Amino acid sequence: MSAITPLIPRQPVPALNVPLVGGGTWSLADQKPENFTMVVFYRGLHCPICGKYLKDLDNKLADFAKRGVNVVVLSSDVEERAIEAKAKWELENLDLGYGLSLEKAREWGLYISTSNGVTSSGYEEPAIFSEPGLFLVRADGTLYFGTVQTMPFARPAFDQILGALDFVIAKGYPARGEVIDHTNP
Repeated sequence: MSAITPLIPRQPVPALNVPLVGGGTWSLADQKPENFTMVVFYRGLHCPICGKYLKDLDNKLADFAKRGVNVVVLSSDVEERAIEAKAKWELENLDLGYGLSLEKAREWGLYISTSNGVTSSGYEEPAIFSEPGLFLVRADGTLYFGTVQTMPFARPAFDQILGALDFVIAKGYPARGEVIDHTNP
């Protein structure tokens, strides 16, 4: 497996194409948001914290749309598990992608974990899967904001992201963390 590749603000993000629960394919290249596309990577059906997190996002999807933000959530789960997650977690509004390859997860800088068996939700973890991440991508395909995690907990709160969006959109606040070589900024 390839090494983790950190994404750099103001630089292009990797291509991303995934099949969607319910049919069709979602492609980052096809997105034409007013402000951003928010890509939320989740662990999979086995993760009860993911269910609560994504249900919160599902309830706030209209708030993101009002701010000119397109949203997709995706995991390395197979189709059957993604279908079950969407139904079990009652995700009525979100575009839910599945089948993220672990190589593509690495390109996005995500951490990869091995199975610990059956979780508290009663579902078996896949043998190997990607951990959470959240990215705001500008309409031009460059990274504005990104965060990756090694654990399912302590993720960015969607209320805080909405508040931050209000500020950055109103003020034209630039992406930060853009320096690649600190000896030659």
